[in-house]
Amino acid sequence: MFRAVDGELPGADELDGYDGFVISGSPHDAYGERWDCFRVVDGEFPAAEELGLYDGFVVSGSPHDAYGDDRWILRLCSLLRTLHAMNKRLLGICFGHQVLCRALGGRVGKARGGWDIGVKKVTFVPGLQLFGDLEELPQSASIIEVHQDEVWEVPPRGRVLAYSEKTRVEMFGVGDHVLGIQGHPEYTTDILHSLIHRLVNDHTITRSIGEEAQRTTEGGEPDREFWTSLCKGFLRGPSTPAIATPTVEIDVPSPEMTMSYSHVAGGLYIYIYIYIYIYIYIL
Repeated sequence: MFRAVDGELPGADELDGYDGFVISGSPHDAYGERWDCFRVVDGEFPAAEELGLYDGFVVSGSPHDAYGDDRWILRLCSLLRTLHAMNKRLLGICFGHQVLCRALGGRVGKARGGWDIGVKKVTFVPGLQLFGDLEELPQSASIIEVHQDEVWEVPPRGRVLAYSEKTRVEMFGVGDHVLGIQGHPEYTTDILHSLIHRLVNDHTITRSIGEEAQRTTEGGEPDREFWTSLCKGFLRGPSTPAIATPTVEIDVPSPEMTMSYSHVAGGLYIYIYIYIYIYIYIL
C-alpha cells in the first residue's frame, strides 16, 4: 500500500472504500493476492531490484496535487516511467490517473469546469474492448467523482477511452498495459455523503455544490460491480483481451497499497495504494 497522507486523519476508517473492491479483507483472496503497503509520502518505495518480480501496479488517490513538485511525487513519476518502460500493467485511480498521465508525458491541472462531485455517468468511446469477466461493454456506467483536478492532455500514444459531461478525460489508456480512471470505483454513496458533509463544513466547497452533489445520489449506488470487474480484469491481464484504443474525436465540454499476485492466478502484482482513506481534504 502506497499512502500519501501526512499523519492520521480523523474518521479515516469510515471512508476506506478499498476493502472488498480491489483487495479482500485479508492479505490473500481466492486469486492468491497479497498486499504490501508503502507510505510514499514518507519516502517508502519498493526497492529497484524488486520491481521485476511484479506484473502490475495500481496508484490510488491522494489529497495532493498530481502536478505538484513534492519530492515524493517526482520520485513516484520517475518510478512510473520506469515501470512503463518495463511494460508493467499500470492502473491509476483519481490522483493515480492524473499522476500516471503526468509521468508518461501528458498534461494535468485544475479542472477547467471546477469541482466535479457526485454520482456521474461516464460514456465509453465506440469500439472499446475490455477484459476479465466482462462479456459486454455498456455504452456508459455510473461512478462517483470527487475531484477538482483533471487530465488536460493524455500522454503520447495515449487515447481517451471514456468521458463525461464535465470531465473530458474520464479514462485513458496507453497500449494494453496502462489504464487511468478519474472517478472512484471503490466509493459507495455512504462514503460520498460523508465526504460532501466534511467538504461543506470545511468550506472547501460551497453549500450549493454540496446540495447538487447530494441530489446525484437519488438514483442509488454507482455501478461498482462493473468497475470492480473492469479493474480486476485489467490487472489480471494478459490472458484477457487488450484494450482497443481507436482514435476517436470527442466533442465534450472542457469545463496506494501493494498487491503481489501469486502464480496461482498467473501473475505477481504490486498495488501502489497512495491514499487508502481519503479525499476529505482534497485541494
